[in-house]
Amino acid sequence: MDKNDLMKGIGLWLVSLFMLSACNGKIKKETNQAVSDSTETRAVLGVNTLRLDSVKVTWIRDNAREKLMPLSLFAGVPDSLVDKLSLREGIPSSVSAFLVETGDARVLFDTGLGASDSRLTEGLKSLGLVPADIRYLYLTHFHGDHIGGMLKGDSVVFPNAEVYASRVEYEAWMKMPDERKAQVVKTMERYRERLHLFEFGDTLPGGVTAIDAVGHTPGHTVFLAGKLLIIADLMHGAALQTRYPEYCPSYDMDKEEAVKSRIRVLKYAEENGLTMAGMHLPAPGFLTME
Repeated sequence: MDKNDLMKGIGLWLVSLFMLSACNGKIKKETNQAVSDSTETRAVLGVNTLRLDSVKVTWIRDNAREKLMPLSLFAGVPDSLVDKLSLREGIPSSVSAFLVETGDARVLFDTGLGASDSRLTEGLKSLGLVPADIRYLYLTHFHGDHIGGMLKGDSVVFPNAEVYASRVEYEAWMKMPDERKAQVVKTMERYRERLHLFEFGDTLPGGVTAIDAVGHTPGHTVFLAGKLLIIADLMHGAALQTRYPEYCPSYDMDKEEAVKSRIRVLKYAEENGLTMAGMHLPAPGFLTME
């Protein structure tokens, strides 16, 4: 199968997934590899749990209102393609975090925006958890919609969490102008005693592997846990970018590298039969390439 056929197949599967989600808010995989155990109440909250062998992963939608990525974020997309994909109103998306439980490790990946109407804490509560229950916090990168939930005002939200971030990401942001890195500096300082910097390829607690996916940011990281791949901001508009990965949102800091990472990671997920969890995938938060 060549790359174009692969991307078209992914896109058709994703469209059907969106339609299924809109109908009943659940997914049942034919392979039964991933089975949703979401209740109706949690689905309304934007919380959806899958079990992938020994890994349990829960999508928690942070945004309170439905989210569409405007097409203006994606430069150069022709009108004919927009109409072909029925994306004239925007691209279905979300701002999300993921809770992974594997072995004796409970890991939260990113923390959402931390806005006044953010739903992360409410989503954790629906699982019987409070922020103090989070032992590990793994950061995919340092944009505000991923680290914003770490602080409330000047106070730490996750008092017991050991925080892990890419050394490449950390060092690159520390070199940026003060006005751009202010939130990052403040947040990392509050967690300084529990901040751990990893290298790409390192295995973190819980058997989670950190994988290079640079481009969106200098140290953008995806994480592998068993058959689960946390793809972070690999895609902001999956209905477009799964089929046409060459299109980048304005948020990608190095667009050439972002395209390379997107193609490489999508291929890796397909070849290894992985379920992807993306911080900007729409409900139900997961995507499998078949």
